[in-house]
Amino acid sequence: MKQFLTLLITSSLLFVSCGRSDKKESASLSEKKAMLQKLKAQKAETDVQIRKLQDEISQLEGASGSSANAKLVAVSTVMSQAFNHSIDLRGRVDAENISYVSPRGMGGQVKDIFIKEGDVVRKGQLLLKLDDAIMRQSVTAARQQLEGLKTQLGLAKTVYEKQNNLWQKGIGSEIQVITARTNMETLQNQLTSAEEQVKVAMEQLNTTSVYSDVDGVAETVMVKRGELFAGMGQIKIVNTNQLKVVAIVPENYISRVKKGTQVMIEIPEAGQSFRSTINLVGQTIENTQRGFMIEASLPASGMLKPNQTVVVKIADYSASNAIVIPVNTLQSDEQNKYVYVMEKKSDGKNIATRKTIQIGEIYGDQVEVKSGLTGGEQLITAGYQNLYEGQVVSTSSN
Repeated sequence: MKQFLTLLITSSLLFVSCGRSDKKESASLSEKKAMLQKLKAQKAETDVQIRKLQDEISQLEGASGSSANAKLVAVSTVMSQAFNHSIDLRGRVDAENISYVSPRGMGGQVKDIFIKEGDVVRKGQLLLKLDDAIMRQSVTAARQQLEGLKTQLGLAKTVYEKQNNLWQKGIGSEIQVITARTNMETLQNQLTSAEEQVKVAMEQLNTTSVYSDVDGVAETVMVKRGELFAGMGQIKIVNTNQLKVVAIVPENYISRVKKGTQVMIEIPEAGQSFRSTINLVGQTIENTQRGFMIEASLPASGMLKPNQTVVVKIADYSASNAIVIPVNTLQSDEQNKYVYVMEKKSDGKNIATRKTIQIGEIYGDQVEVKSGLTGGEQLITAGYQNLYEGQVVSTSSN
């Protein structure tokens, strides 16, 4: 009974505690909502007061009969012009033909080196000579075996011809003729195999000569006489006659970039630029950079080197007759984007007029205006900070 009463009291206390906690949270939420409504009401009242003061100031300035209190601004005429947008990226120069020389066989110890770093090499030029002692011995042994079989075959042919002649005259037995012919044919087959073995031995000997498979410049030669040559980037031949730029494009531009898209490649250090087109678009998104690869061809130039960093500008949007304004004149509030233009009133005074606009692309220090300006307006480009609707303004030329 005591245990039951204890359990009942504990449950009651927990129920009361939870009820108080829920009421507390509910009260806190209600208080926050009430505070938010209060702040919104205060803001609306403040906005009304600001607009009222601006109108009063505008009226007082207009009644003063002069522009002595006008705010000094600078203006420029809004005009339509060509507008181009590009995706600016960092890329690197790569060579179409970069050869990392490797031996045709298993490699070996270097006996002679015929190039050094910086040498111009031609396709098929001998670069290295590897140890060929064992291969030469194999060639010699194969040739000796071949010569021995040739001698044996010559004797076997003579024996067969004589046995066949005797058999035609009725001398000897048929089995002797068959045996002689079999010996001759066996030696002919062995001679064919020996000739192939000589070819294989010669081919193995040729693998000790390492040749260049491209024209270019010996960029890297990291091997010396007596060392083991197994490839692994020890010799690198670079051909700079065919270059390309490689860049990673963020995946959010996947719908704007395709094969044939125009690009501008700039070399800031040299002050040079090249026009090209994208000739390869990667089909996968890289996990680390979250982008896809593009390639564009480059002309041969002494200012371009493999792995050099360049600026890649991909032309992804253009408008031939767009309204364009400086991006720094653009202002915004909670709902709209706007600019101020200068308009002349009937009394000859210039006032600031707010124009709500819709913008398009932004590139560099320019922004495209889709609506709100038609051209010909006097855009306030300096002194637009803290302007208000109807404020009297003047230019430095007044």
